[in-house]
Amino acid sequence: MLRAVVFDLDATLVDHVGAATAGLRAWLAERGVEPTAELEARWLALEEQHFTRWRDGEITHDEQRRERLRAFLPLVGRQAGTPAELDREFAGFLAQFRRHWRAFDDALVVLAALRDGGLATAVLTNGVEELQRDKVDRLGLAGATGPLFAADALGVAKPRPGAFAAVCERLGLAPDQVLYVGDDHEVDVLGARAAGLHAVLVDRTGSAPPHERSVVGSLTEVLDLPAVRSALAG
Repeated sequence: MLRAVVFDLDATLVDHVGAATAGLRAWLAERGVEPTAELEARWLALEEQHFTRWRDGEITHDEQRRERLRAFLPLVGRQAGTPAELDREFAGFLAQFRRHWRAFDDALVVLAALRDGGLATAVLTNGVEELQRDKVDRLGLAGATGPLFAADALGVAKPRPGAFAAVCERLGLAPDQVLYVGDDHEVDVLGARAAGLHAVLVDRTGSAPPHERSVVGSLTEVLDLPAVRSALAG
């Protein structure tokens, strides 16, 4: 019987791409640079590339930010500068990024329905704990999500099975009693299943792999999954 639903945070409960794009536009405007679709796409691609390097233990979290800027700043006519200068540049982006954080409209409703129905909820995120706790606090999610587990605090990141296993252990549950909900097929869904959890892909953009059968288009649809319905019915 299902006893808990654990969520990814960015792009699952929180509109990460929307906030990153809006934050980038504002950050560029402060520097007199006209945002373009090409620049926005490049920024998101660099985030994916270098965040993955940090997730895999190749570089530090600060260095993945600097690497993104080293590749991006020349595209807008600016020199990369020293590590300290890059850190100041990224702080400017981060301030704008924070201003545009938004939870998806279905997040609080679904979290409340699960908890009211007797299921535990939690968050497992590859983001750094300090930033992610700030995020859920600012968005009013802290009291709804249950405990938050971050890769840097756990010492292991998704998609490694150890990240999911560590969360199950802390919740005091067996993996097959937990459903994991995330937007990244490889990192969230396949990673969770490799650790013995149930998993469902949240596909808000219609880009799910054609072979994946456990897909929802919104968090609201999680409530209609047979295992969830059965658990909520008691």
